[in-house]
Amino acid sequence: MAVQPELCRVEDALGILVGKWKPIILLVLLHEGTHRFSELKRRVPGITQKMLTTQLRELEEEDIISRKVYPQVPPKVEYSMTDYGKSLEPILTAMHEWGTAHTLRKMQKVQD
Repeated sequence: MAVQPELCRVEDALGILVGKWKPIILLVLLHEGTHRFSELKRRVPGITQKMLTTQLRELEEEDIISRKVYPQVPPKVEYSMTDYGKSLEPILTAMHEWGTAHTLRKMQKVQD
């Protein structure tokens, strides 16, 4: 499929994935499976409860993750990747690998 710059959908994809926390949340869910809210909060150091809630809601709204609420006291809520969300794995992996290579490249430039 030929890319036509005037019809570029990169902006649409970035609108869903962009941000400091979403890629980390997604990689945790992709590689570690289903997590409860408190587990995700521990796995994403530095994120506030409010920000985690916001990011999870946005990802759920886009059908990237699913939220399952168990009818019990205290409430139990679990988050996991949807099948549709799992289609992001090659993109997130490529971004992670590129970011790692870029960081190493920058470190080498500083040393030279």
